[in-house]
Order: sequence, then C-alpha cells, then structure tokens
Amino acid sequence: MTAYARYVALGDSQTEGLGDGDDVTGHRGWADRLAGHLARANPDLLYANLAVRGRLAGQIRSEQLAPALAMRPDLATVMAGMNDLIRPGCEPAAVAEALEEMYAALTKSGAHVVTVTFPDIGKIAPIARPLRPKVLDLNARIRAAAARHGVTVVDTFTMEFVTDARMWGTDRLHASPEGHARIAAALAHSLGLPGSDDTWMLPFPPSPPAPAWRVAAAELRWLATFAGPWIGRRIRGRSSGDGRTAKRPELTPWAEPAASREGTPGTR
Repeated sequence: MTAYARYVALGDSQTEGLGDGDDVTGHRGWADRLAGHLARANPDLLYANLAVRGRLAGQIRSEQLAPALAMRPDLATVMAGMNDLIRPGCEPAAVAEALEEMYAALTKSGAHVVTVTFPDIGKIAPIARPLRPKVLDLNARIRAAAARHGVTVVDTFTMEFVTDARMWGTDRLHASPEGHARIAAALAHSLGLPGSDDTWMLPFPPSPPAPAWRVAAAELRWLATFAGPWIGRRIRGRSSGDGRTAKRPELTPWAEPAASREGTPGTR
C-alpha cells in the first residue's frame, strides 16, 4: 500500500464539497474526507483542493491542471463533466477529450490518478432523463481514456444505491453529507487504504413509499427552488462559480476539523 504524501483534487462543486456544509461554516465534501483518511495512513500528508463550483471540464483543464502539475502530486483526483452534460448542446467527446488531457498529464508526471463515472441522473431528477444517452456515452469514454493512461476508475453507474435520494442533497445536483462520505469511502477502497472496505456499496435501508401528492409537491418545489434559478443563470450567461477561487489553492498539511471527526462508511 502506498502512503501518499501529496494529494491534489481537481474538479467542480462536487469536489469543492457543496452539499456537505455551507458557505458560512465551510464545505467539507468527499475530497476533504478522503484527505482525512489519507492522513491517517500518512500524518505528514499535504493536500490541495483546486475545485471551483460551476466549472466545465475545459475550464478545469485550463485553470487547474497547470497549478496541479506544479505541486508534483503523487495522488490526484479528477471529477468533471456533469456541468457540461446538463447544458444544451454538450458533446461528450469534447468533455472526454478535456478529461483525457488531464489524465495523461497527471499520470505522466508520476501521479496516481483516480476518477469516477457518473450516475443515471434521470433517476435522481426525472426532468434529466433525456440526458441518459449522453451520460452513457461520456462514461464509456471515461473508462476507455482511463484504461489508456492507467487511471483508477470508481465505476458506480450500475449501482442502485447511487441514485437513492439519500445520496443527494435537496438540489439533486450535489451529494448529501452521507453521499460525500460514501464517495470518499469508494475512493479509499479503490486505493486499498488501511481501514477501507466495500461497505460503501451497501444499499440504503428501505424507506416507506411516499404518497403521490407528496412526490408531486416535491417536484414542484424542486423546480421552483433549484431548476428555475439554474435556468435563469444560464440565460444570463452566469455561473455559480463566478468570482470564486479554490478553497485550498496550495499544498498544506491536513488537519481534520474537530467537528468533523466522525466515522465514515467503509473507512473506519
């Protein structure tokens, strides 16, 4: 087992940690949780998180790749592409090209790279069902590019629990705290870190079926609260990441916040 010393995370809002905390107290997220597990194996771990919400795959490549390479990581995670997929006219081939350039450059520099495939977003937000073919296309390209460059893939598309509502926050775009914990556990397991196992794959306990009126009300509330504002930003050419910078732009020693020292599924 490799004791990683320099971990750099590249990505968008999922890697930044949205859905696990807030803008006042700070966002934890799966990358911070993974860094905590890495630090248990190597207390001298240095960690940088370059992710910024709203970024497209091409923007992540142009803005984050060079700074990441300059840090000479021995471990890098790359999660990008969902912001592209939910925009009209997205071409999965172009997204995959940006991802592969990051895989190639990071692995060539000596980093072990870990990436993920995307879930069936139509099962998370029914309005997104027409995007399923593009998700399948991008996932296939991710797997192929990862194979060409020796990148580890956490492939969760076929796992039913990944689309369980409890994996996702109320906006259905960002993982819930439990979701972030499971993503971190999945990556820790893929790396063979001490204390990791496959319990992150366990399905959630059954939940009682909701009456149809409650489901309909939840859909309307989601459309008004989250989908509407998102569409409005697209029309105005705005992004949730406008004016924002990375939360950990430099490699610094990892110190887990006292309030966050709870167990993580699959990484106890």
